[in-house]
Amino acid sequence: MAPQHRSRLSLRSRREFLTHAGSGLGALALTSLLGESGLAAAGGGPFDAKEPHHKPTAKAVIWCFMEGGPSHIDTFDPKPVLEQYAGQPMPESYGRPATAMPGTANNALMPSQREWAQYGQSGLWVSNWYPHVAEHADDLAVIRSCQADGLNHVGSVCQMNTGSILAGRPSMGAWVTYGLGAANRNLPTFVILNDEVRINGGAKNWSAGFLPATYQGTLFQQEGAPILNLDPPETVGGRQQRGKLDLLGALNRRHAEKHPHESELDARLESYELAYRMQAHAPEAIDLTKESAATKKLYGIGEEPTDRYGANLLLARRLVERGVRFVEAYCGGWDAHRKIEENHTKWCGVSDKPIAGLLADLKSRGLLEETLVIWGGEFGRTPFNEKGDGRDHNPWGFTIWMAGGGVKGGQTIGTTDEIGLRAVEKPYHVHDIHATILHLLGLNHLDLTYLHNGRSERPTVNGGKLIAEAQA
Repeated sequence: MAPQHRSRLSLRSRREFLTHAGSGLGALALTSLLGESGLAAAGGGPFDAKEPHHKPTAKAVIWCFMEGGPSHIDTFDPKPVLEQYAGQPMPESYGRPATAMPGTANNALMPSQREWAQYGQSGLWVSNWYPHVAEHADDLAVIRSCQADGLNHVGSVCQMNTGSILAGRPSMGAWVTYGLGAANRNLPTFVILNDEVRINGGAKNWSAGFLPATYQGTLFQQEGAPILNLDPPETVGGRQQRGKLDLLGALNRRHAEKHPHESELDARLESYELAYRMQAHAPEAIDLTKESAATKKLYGIGEEPTDRYGANLLLARRLVERGVRFVEAYCGGWDAHRKIEENHTKWCGVSDKPIAGLLADLKSRGLLEETLVIWGGEFGRTPFNEKGDGRDHNPWGFTIWMAGGGVKGGQTIGTTDEIGLRAVEKPYHVHDIHATILHLLGLNHLDLTYLHNGRSERPTVNGGKLIAEAQA
């Protein structure tokens, strides 16, 4: 697929341009530009399916986002050396970073209280906080050397979603929707699922940024029906509903002719049409009652504390099964500045069985090989304590894992130092994580571009390299 450069020129401004240019070469250049963007194609829409840059190994992503920063040294990156240093200041040789909470780097080192074991044929180390996920060790590529730039949650959650600690750039789901289009025109292509905890930074994490607003994520509701106002009133029939949408569309298009640079109008038109199509198709997609009792039990639905997150992950499976390309399922508040044992015991208990159920369910249906599952937060946590029984933020070396979607499982990639503070072997930045996700979906992060303010922007800004070891 040629690099994407989507102009916001209206039909009127194009004609005016050609009239004033008066040059055959200028006309040819403009026609070529519009051809690349797809704007010149009759009937072309923002969600038309597009050819990938290369053959993908994944068709969809389910990102289990552990918001707040889970401790890598208590889950997937054991550090026995911490036992030797327990209660002692961090040796000078490791350096003292600038921390989110000033002065915590001078606090004593705190070993993990977890019990660790090796699992699967690969012998992958997993703590007893994730016993169910551990059963899938041979499917996991555990990347222990991740790095990010932010110290606070709002900026770091934003970067893990958009590549930047500053708001304004498109999220990964928006880039994927822009680059590949929709696989099912009757459902949103990019969906956000949340539990009871408010997501730091809110909607900017699934924003379209400078891409057309049409590509932003759809946040499903926490209570009741996931999609509000989906069903029309009983007094409104299909013909009347269609007529209302046609009238709204006409009014919006008339307004758009006067304001050609407002992509929100395109988004509004598309959202109305999508809502109309979803009235027929979405109720079936989100109806978990159609699942068997055994499947619900696999996800921990109907049990505490797994009911809510289990339902979200089962819904995620149903969505990708029906062509949704990108689902983010947020979980919890892992920000354990104090009482990490209490905090992480809770959130591991919430997420362990549902994530393991998702992996098992996808595999049993033949979907895991084409669905990329990701686990991780915006950063990890420090080896030194905070408030005696917690850990501070750690963006210098932390863990995520990937499974399915063409990922080579049963391995660890990269290392942190002996105490788990910094990535030392094969460090991989957030941009590298994003480049790899896009690659598995068939998109080259260097070729996926959008012309914004005279600059060809791409999802990994000016960085990004593939995590080659992760690919099968």
